[in-house]
Amino acid sequence: MQTFTKWTGPAPGARGAAAAIGNFDGVHLGHRQVIEVTRAEARRRNAPLGILTFEPHPREFFSPGAAPFRLMNAEAKSNRLAKLGIEHLYQLPFDARLASLTPEEFARQVIAEGLGLSHVVVGADFCFGKGRAGTAEDLKRFGAQMGFGVSAVDLLSTNGGAVSSTSIRDALTDGRPRDAAAMLGHWHRIEGEVLHGDARGRALGYPTANMSIHGLHRPRFGVYAVKVDVLSGPHAGSYDGAASLGVRPMFGENVPNCESFLFDFKGDLYGTHLSVALVEFLRDEAKFDSLNALVAQMEKDCTRAREILADA
Repeated sequence: MQTFTKWTGPAPGARGAAAAIGNFDGVHLGHRQVIEVTRAEARRRNAPLGILTFEPHPREFFSPGAAPFRLMNAEAKSNRLAKLGIEHLYQLPFDARLASLTPEEFARQVIAEGLGLSHVVVGADFCFGKGRAGTAEDLKRFGAQMGFGVSAVDLLSTNGGAVSSTSIRDALTDGRPRDAAAMLGHWHRIEGEVLHGDARGRALGYPTANMSIHGLHRPRFGVYAVKVDVLSGPHAGSYDGAASLGVRPMFGENVPNCESFLFDFKGDLYGTHLSVALVEFLRDEAKFDSLNALVAQMEKDCTRAREILADA
């Protein structure tokens, strides 16, 4: 996968791609539907398959003080899209310049001239340009004028209603990661670098890999059964484990993070990148009367997590 951080001109060989446009937060089943329509169009045209997205998320640009809402950081989204066979990821810097473009200017300067896309695919509710003034129908009209094709895909619905990032956030807030996974088409994952912590877990006999959740939507705080992919370093591979997500009330006020204990693992993970999949919520965070009581509960958590993951 190639990632382009400037929208004013992709590398040679990337022009002519068929690309899906959107934020793709979570890369859920609705997004997958748009991507599959784009894949079919790319094959029909014998063109590269691309994704046109934005970083930071426009909502972060317009409301920088809003509560964290993202299901994925840029790294996790790129990794997920790579698994889907995307050849070119056009990751446009969303800034004042981009936000000021009218719908027609966006179509001409970004799609037609900047990236040279041959076809674009959007959701039926797609809006673009300054003030979100452009619609999918406007994009079709501009495409006819500027020489690129446009497809608009209807929103995906399931028995539980429309598949959306909002519905997935609600499921995670409620501690229902399996319901979130049913809409995502994959486990909800937290990805990032392993950071140095206070080493309390090691002292208790449960060394954990600590990761920041800054900028991400916060699932229900508590303990989860997790599947962990070590993405880099000498210990790269897949492991089962248990993770604590939250503020660690046993040890005072702390910044929320994700601490994962990998079963049957020995080694140093500092500086490596992990992908932690939330499989099942086990319990809420709690403050225990003693460290011995905490350790006893951690033993129960790990036993339960092993049982769950054996069938996951």
